[in-house]
Amino acid sequence: MDEKQSGRQTGADPLAVTRRDFVKTAGYGVGALAMAGTVALANPARAADATLKVGFVSPLTGPLAGFGETDPYILTQVRKALEKGVAIGGKTYGVEIINKDTQSDPVRSGQLAKELIESDKVDMMLSTSTPEVVNPVADACEAAGVPSLSTVMPWEAFYFGRGAKPGQPSPFKWSYLFSFGAHDFFNCYVSQWNGPVKTNKKVAVLYPNDADGNGIREHLAPALAKAGFTIVDPGGYEDGTTDFSSQIAKFKAENCEIFNTFPIPPDFATFWRQAAQQGYTKMVKIAQIAKTGLFPSQVEALGSLGPGIASACYWHKDFPYKSPLTGLASNEIAEGYEKASGKQWTQQLGATMSLFDAGIAALQASGNPTDKAGVAKALSTLKTPTTVGPIDFTKGPVPNCFNTPIIGTQWIKAKPGSKFKLDLVITENANDKNVPVQAQLRPYNG
Repeated sequence: MDEKQSGRQTGADPLAVTRRDFVKTAGYGVGALAMAGTVALANPARAADATLKVGFVSPLTGPLAGFGETDPYILTQVRKALEKGVAIGGKTYGVEIINKDTQSDPVRSGQLAKELIESDKVDMMLSTSTPEVVNPVADACEAAGVPSLSTVMPWEAFYFGRGAKPGQPSPFKWSYLFSFGAHDFFNCYVSQWNGPVKTNKKVAVLYPNDADGNGIREHLAPALAKAGFTIVDPGGYEDGTTDFSSQIAKFKAENCEIFNTFPIPPDFATFWRQAAQQGYTKMVKIAQIAKTGLFPSQVEALGSLGPGIASACYWHKDFPYKSPLTGLASNEIAEGYEKASGKQWTQQLGATMSLFDAGIAALQASGNPTDKAGVAKALSTLKTPTTVGPIDFTKGPVPNCFNTPIIGTQWIKAKPGSKFKLDLVITENANDKNVPVQAQLRPYNG
């Protein structure tokens, strides 16, 4: 791994980690600052007592690259917030973030985690975005005894997908996740599908044969069926499938007016274009997708087939929360990104920021961030505000996991004169009443 990929960059690169003096702050307890929703950062009094290493693993390239697109901006903000160090247990610690690109490869994800553990000697591991990234990293941390915190994947796929059993003690000591779950999708979908768009309640589901797809098939589909929806499932398909003709024929034959899927982005683009060519998209009144269609670039790539697609959103620029680490409100994060990059904001901005919010809060709560067992224990009881909202690991729903909300959104064409082509509007808030609803769901018109 070269120095640029590792995040230890120098010179003019915006992600550069500079060697600065870190100093100690006095007069405030870590607990008091955490309760106030702020991070105990050091002031420029004297050099740091030690430097902590934090690994950050995410997909910057490959099929899942949309999740990592905003990483450079968030890392710049986080490193700026931490450049004077952080006060923990009466000492001041510098923080070095070492970021790695998984290239969307699960095997590489695990290898990078081992490299960060064995070669870089990280004190804590952070990872984000889908089981393909998070699960291999979490497994490597469990094996090595390194505290790990992750986000952005269904908690069922993280917990049960890695071997935990319902009703039995958690097999995990070192790895933790805060993220949405199948019930959040259920609440969101039922709210959307029972709304103003009238359908026959027949749902075509295209779930892949992977951790996400299998978890959703096991936990979400039965709940939707009990809620009065007819599920039409042609069975799991393999990632990378190029011909979906048989699935499309089944959906057309069953007259499925609702469509739902959890694919990697290239697979959905292939399916949706084939569905249009074969006449299925004209039949669809609600196109509800997840894992892809989260980011503007993915929807814009679909051309005229993009507007009208509904999505579940785990962070929106209009969320009423701010980052305790950087002090930035949600809309400030979005506006800052658009100004710095020239690109439209994405929901991953808030999710990645929240991972650093919570990770630094756990290091502080431990009292001794070089004690890995102490940091893991701090994670197990962590209560802290973040950019996606408050998290509290004492509330479950299962050990090692905390359930954060998602809300219903829809991609629509932006108003004339807008800077960007699309707008992501909030259409329901079943999982977080603090978030304002902006519009009603509109019928998909593909």
